[in-house]
Amino acid sequence: MSFGGIPVPGKPGTFLKKNFHGCMENLYYNGINIIDLAKRRKHQIYTVGNVTFSCSEPQIVPITFINSSSSYLLLPGTPQIDGLSVGFQFRTWNKDGLLLSTELSEGSGTLLLSLEGGTLRLLIQKTTERAAEILTGNGLNDGLWHSVSVNARRNRITLTLDNDAASPAQDATRIQIYSGSSYYFGGCPDNLTASQCLNPIKAFQGCMRLIFIDNQPKDLISVQQGSLGNFSDLHIDLCSIKDRCLPNYCEHGGSCSQSWTTFYCNCSDTGYTGTTCHHSLYEPSCEVYRHQGNTAGFFFIDPDGSGPLGPLQVYCNVTEDKIWTSMQHNNTELTHVRGASPEKPYSMALDYGGSMEQLEAVIDNSEHCEQEVAYHCRRSRLLNTPDGVPFTWWIGRSKERHPYWGGAPPGVQQCECGLDEICLDIRHFCNCDADKDEWTNDSGFLSFKDHLPVTQIVITDTNRSNSEAAWRIGPLRCYGDRHLWNAVSFYTEASYLHFPTFHAEFSADISFFFKTMALSGVFLENLGITDFIRLEISSPSKVTFAIDVGNGPVELVVQSPSLLNDNQWHYVHAERNLQVTSLQVDSLPRMTRETSEDGHFRLQLNSPLFVGGTSSKQKGFLGCMRSLHLNGQKLDLEERAKVTSGVRPGCPGHCSSYGSICHNGGKCVEKRSGYLCDCTSSPYEGPFCKKEVSAVFEVGTSVTYMFQEPYPVTKNISLSSSAIYSELAPSKENIAFSFVTSQTPSLLLYINSSSQDFLAILLCKNGSLQVHYQLSKEETHVFTIEVENFANRKMHHLKINREGRELTIQMDQQLRLSYNFSPEVEFRAVRSLTLGKVTENLGLDSEVAKANTLGFVGCLSSVQYNHITPLKAALRHVTIAPVTVHGTLTESSCGSLMDLDVNAVTTVHSSSDPFGKRDEREPLTNAVRSDSAVIGGVIAVVIFIIFSIIGIMTRFLYQHKQSHHTNQIKEKEYPENLDSSFRNDIDLQNTVSECKREYFI
Repeated sequence: MSFGGIPVPGKPGTFLKKNFHGCMENLYYNGINIIDLAKRRKHQIYTVGNVTFSCSEPQIVPITFINSSSSYLLLPGTPQIDGLSVGFQFRTWNKDGLLLSTELSEGSGTLLLSLEGGTLRLLIQKTTERAAEILTGNGLNDGLWHSVSVNARRNRITLTLDNDAASPAQDATRIQIYSGSSYYFGGCPDNLTASQCLNPIKAFQGCMRLIFIDNQPKDLISVQQGSLGNFSDLHIDLCSIKDRCLPNYCEHGGSCSQSWTTFYCNCSDTGYTGTTCHHSLYEPSCEVYRHQGNTAGFFFIDPDGSGPLGPLQVYCNVTEDKIWTSMQHNNTELTHVRGASPEKPYSMALDYGGSMEQLEAVIDNSEHCEQEVAYHCRRSRLLNTPDGVPFTWWIGRSKERHPYWGGAPPGVQQCECGLDEICLDIRHFCNCDADKDEWTNDSGFLSFKDHLPVTQIVITDTNRSNSEAAWRIGPLRCYGDRHLWNAVSFYTEASYLHFPTFHAEFSADISFFFKTMALSGVFLENLGITDFIRLEISSPSKVTFAIDVGNGPVELVVQSPSLLNDNQWHYVHAERNLQVTSLQVDSLPRMTRETSEDGHFRLQLNSPLFVGGTSSKQKGFLGCMRSLHLNGQKLDLEERAKVTSGVRPGCPGHCSSYGSICHNGGKCVEKRSGYLCDCTSSPYEGPFCKKEVSAVFEVGTSVTYMFQEPYPVTKNISLSSSAIYSELAPSKENIAFSFVTSQTPSLLLYINSSSQDFLAILLCKNGSLQVHYQLSKEETHVFTIEVENFANRKMHHLKINREGRELTIQMDQQLRLSYNFSPEVEFRAVRSLTLGKVTENLGLDSEVAKANTLGFVGCLSSVQYNHITPLKAALRHVTIAPVTVHGTLTESSCGSLMDLDVNAVTTVHSSSDPFGKRDEREPLTNAVRSDSAVIGGVIAVVIFIIFSIIGIMTRFLYQHKQSHHTNQIKEKEYPENLDSSFRNDIDLQNTVSECKREYFI
């Protein structure tokens, strides 16, 4: 063992690295005094070079400039010397500050030495000549000692920083300088003129030492005793600089910088924000993103909030009843395996793009998780017998082997078919274990959360003749946030929940939701010997956050303009760190207070944490709390409530606060954990009933809804809420839909009654919209809106409302017509509603019949008649709803068709989940090359060639016939907005004429 240097073997006095120069004392190794042994020249000690046993240190007296506005040091110099010499050392955290100012004699100007932006700047100003300037160094506000000297001799100025000399530009070098009589360090007194001491920037805050003027050291102790110079607001014989970045209180990898009085955190690229990079930029789960109104997409989630785990990118797929979180890994495709044996197994590790801790946090926070596994095999066994050594296994989160497959529970070495007793060979518990010489598979879902995710798969049985396999492991998918809706109800003032002590010495972060009807109550409290932390609703419109870290209590109060005891959910977030204390309620302005620099700063608590009450059992909280987080840790309120009197797990009434998130007639339905939107009576769908249900109609397409018997459109929904009875005679019509078309004339909607009354909505040949009401044989009302051509390939929204005598028609959110029938009218026994072409022989009115020639060609969206949604029924419930579809009805988004030719639409299908499940019958021909696949491919090619020849011949004959027909009608003219595919049909209708108009807008 060597001290002071690392000697090179065989070369005395030679060192591997630069050896130490300086003093050491109290040098001990295992209690042995090494220096004492060296002094006594013991044989164990070998010294190299000049080693002495005395350490004479020169007395160095530092000074501290503590005030940025009034600190200064005045030292005298020898005036009128030809030249100047000043040197000192400094250290600081501030980027700016005046280091030295002196008025030179003999009219040679003023010398300023300052720190500006961390760079040293020397400036010599003269009234008649150009100033001389030198800039050197950067980042000098690093808290380290830096030496600086200014020398002017024989018309040459030199600024030396840490032994690195710099001079001004060439044209400014010939300056005659004469030393001054007074040197001001750090700042200027208030009573001096600018010529005596000039300070263009703020005064210096930091330390100085080893000050030399005219090559003579200055005794700063004499300054302290008053016998030399003058000073103000200095600490002499002490450098009281404090490193506020050691330890680094910036969390989550934030970089720390500091000034003399405080520190700053740079949170760039950390995924966190706040004064100490404490708050995550991302929500903890897909459930929270859904609660904010988001649907499907890639999101970053931070499963432990402000805790130590970083954010993780996932795919959130928000469906109507579940919010799925998908975590993709690096190999979700079907993978072919050959040549694996127990001696040389095949192994593949899966990488999910995050740490195992992050994945475990997502899984633990979820109600349910699953992972689909599939094993396709030909003479490749999977699990063997329940008691035998498995041929294939997978590794889970704890790096343990798991010899069970999808669909089977842990501990059972079987596949799903074995549990259901439907395997190919009843003697085996997996299809692949039958060892057949033909392709089969075993697939299913792994759903035991404590074992997920799958991190590795090992296969050992593909090395025999004709033996091969292919495997696929899907993404990890989870749903349900166990903590967002984790709630409790306090129903007595003396009740509370208690948890272990909240340890938050430097950073305390508390968030939760509450709802109450009480006037006041304590949300939570934790006490120490003198320290404490408390959050309470102190009045119906005030929330108070009180904290004491030993310097006296600090209170923050948020005053709400509205009552907070309104039995609605409200959000509270309180935080305390070394920079600020803050409190926020809902979206009200955040109340903040800077943390005191002086005194105590550790929050030291030692009692249990009380939630919903206090240790004195007074001022308890009456109401509900949910989703309580402390420094990112989630407290399971419901579990603790199960064993606590006066507290119930759960809290109903989410829809009273969040019902408005369900749109377009959707109803909020309470769940034990949260809520969902029931879109049964809405023409829209999706998690918030905001997704349009639309379809493209082609020539002759018809959707007819018969008002005969009720039908259920979803499970557990009462029949009467989702159907109309034929015997009911509605005294009102509420009709709403959107459409895109370029065809005229068109019949959009037709309602027929048993008494030959009807309601028809159509577009005339000129693109105007007409509403026909026939409420008796004698009386027909026609209302025409012709503010524009509505067959312009743009989306238009129509709403018709009749209640009793009053009729209103809105077009594109503007009221276009208001009319009063006389007397009050109603449909008698509504029989059917048709979208598009009416195919029944209903004896249509002549003008309606003209519009019905082609029916409707275009896109209809979100059609609603009272509480019936006929288009949605045709697309979603055609097998159980009284709806009939004729022709081609293709689901598509109308919004995506506005820029396309709506008369020639190609539907594009896409998966809502990019990591979603695949068809279990997925062909292996793309991944597994086998003899049967090659034979099947040859047959398919032959069949394709035969059909291609037939198709070409058919097309040739058709074109020849079509050409002859076209020549006969080529002289006819057509509207520009009518697609050519419909012209022949229109020509057959020689009776088409303008719709009659009785009421015009």
